[in-house]
Amino acid sequence: MKYDFRGITTEELSYKLNRVQIAPNQRLDIKPQFARQVRKPNDNKKLVFISLAVKIESTEQEPKPFNLDVNLVGVYELEKEDYTQQEERAFVIEATQSLYPYLRAAVTNLTAQAYVSPLNLPVLNGPIFPEDRDVYAFAPGDVN
Repeated sequence: MKYDFRGITTEELSYKLNRVQIAPNQRLDIKPQFARQVRKPNDNKKLVFISLAVKIESTEQEPKPFNLDVNLVGVYELEKEDYTQQEERAFVIEATQSLYPYLRAAVTNLTAQAYVSPLNLPVLNGPIFPEDRDVYAFAPGDVN
């Protein structure tokens, strides 16, 4: 599947400090929650918007030192309008992987600008979402 990356925009950047008391030897489990949404405008079937978000939220059961919401949207233009369902899923997986480094950088920069230890999300060499792992049995370049 051939496509052009048209750009990226930020829908949300949010950071809130939580005054949480943490014991000196206590380890925090941040547990970021990822979400993805794919949208196509009705008037242009070649245009695809992929939203990739990460959220960290403190709860009473699992306190976190901060709440964080980052949502980026990548804009892609497909070469043609009609693709098979497998080709579309492969495109969404590949596009998600291309957006992830931008999301990772936004989280690191946002936390660094809040004057706390920067949070570095892990580098990933495969799909982020479990539902993509069964489809990703081929190399990304095989889809083009």
